[in-house]
Amino acid sequence: MSFINDNFLLQNSFSEKLYHEYVRDLPIIDYHNHLPPKDIAENRIFQNLSQVWLEGDHYKWRALRAQGVDEKYITGDASDKEKFLKWAETVPYTVRNPLYHWTHLELKRYFNIDDLLTLENAEEVYRECSNRLQETPYHTIGLLTQRKVEFLGTTDDPVDTLIYHKIIDENNDAPKTLPTFRPDKAYAVENISTYLDYLDLLSNVSQIEIKTYDDLISALDNRITYFHDVGCRIADHGLEQLYEVDKKSGDCNVIFNKIKSRKNLSKEEVKTFKSTTLLLLCRRYHAKGWVQQFHLGAIRNNNTRLLDKLGSDTGFDSMGDFSQAKALSSFLNNLDSTNQLSKTILYNLNPAYNEVFATMAGNFNDGTVKGKVQYGSAWWFLDQKDGMEKQINTLSNMGLLSSFVGMLTDSRSFLSFPRHEYFRRILCNLIGQDVENGELPADEKWLGKIVSDICYYNAKAYFGL
Repeated sequence: MSFINDNFLLQNSFSEKLYHEYVRDLPIIDYHNHLPPKDIAENRIFQNLSQVWLEGDHYKWRALRAQGVDEKYITGDASDKEKFLKWAETVPYTVRNPLYHWTHLELKRYFNIDDLLTLENAEEVYRECSNRLQETPYHTIGLLTQRKVEFLGTTDDPVDTLIYHKIIDENNDAPKTLPTFRPDKAYAVENISTYLDYLDLLSNVSQIEIKTYDDLISALDNRITYFHDVGCRIADHGLEQLYEVDKKSGDCNVIFNKIKSRKNLSKEEVKTFKSTTLLLLCRRYHAKGWVQQFHLGAIRNNNTRLLDKLGSDTGFDSMGDFSQAKALSSFLNNLDSTNQLSKTILYNLNPAYNEVFATMAGNFNDGTVKGKVQYGSAWWFLDQKDGMEKQINTLSNMGLLSSFVGMLTDSRSFLSFPRHEYFRRILCNLIGQDVENGELPADEKWLGKIVSDICYYNAKAYFGL
């Protein structure tokens, strides 16, 4: 019998009551993930457990490499079954890593498998789950329906045609799935050659010849309108840090001309280009009534040898130690000063900045919207028990936990939705512990409403669903 029982992570009776009676059965609003909309549109049938579980999951890939598993069995040409057997052999050694909890939660919730995964039972688990995946309830839309997924916010580049979102919109069985505008490549001017190739794509899809900086902004504005018409109401940005706009560093028209001439930019010119472009985009989001998200602090592609071999998003990113507070304050204030600051969610990757981000969010709540500027959920390397507890405690101490829009998966896997359950259990346990310690009154209905708002209703209202 697995340790994943009904009261997993719930350490007292009040926590159990909050979880089981108030949040366990709530639908899921997953407002930020990296799921491929093509799989939803086509209701993909995964041929085996490896395809749905290991494909694209760099969390698992990092663990496999740490265990000394050859790349052949991770992203290489080994068979799907061989890759799964290596994962099963590795799982017992992920003890105290969130992967250990997630692995067994996912086996339990999707396939009703209570046994702990090991190399000894791997063949049987692989066969049973792979067979189940051929059944209609285990096709892609069925997997989403099982976990009561109500809304998905995918992550999409401005050049995306969004054809699959349009197909999904016509399928009444699929959860509401809308694109999120992710324009990172539109200001990624560190590599001039790559950037110019991207401008060609943007020019083609927008039907605007991009000769000047104003043309670039017009093309991006064209794509914002297109995304909006398809239903997009969220923008997202993945950056090391925000930058203060220093007009002395140069005019973006001049900088853009240098780019078109294939001349390298100074560090200050890169900062000016990124900040100016992002500010212009954010003002357009405000005009459209969008929510904007900022994921700050990752240092990406650290291992250039393996990056050259395997490409990006393959497990070689980590926390950065970039300065955040002053520039973040300046950026948000620049938008707020003209009353063009949209609803905003701030995520930090380095836990050293928990208090910085939580207090920064509070600076720009102006009473117009409940939780207008949010200190976002524990992200990436922090979305484990300790990281979630620290994020919840920091927000509780320095803001209003009751206004929080809750958890998301940030995932590429259709089996990742028990992470919402994981968060809900952790949240209910923390509140229940406060009651047991005499730090909160044992008012079940009041606290039940608080946790259900955090787990579902706040997000539903915040994103206008």
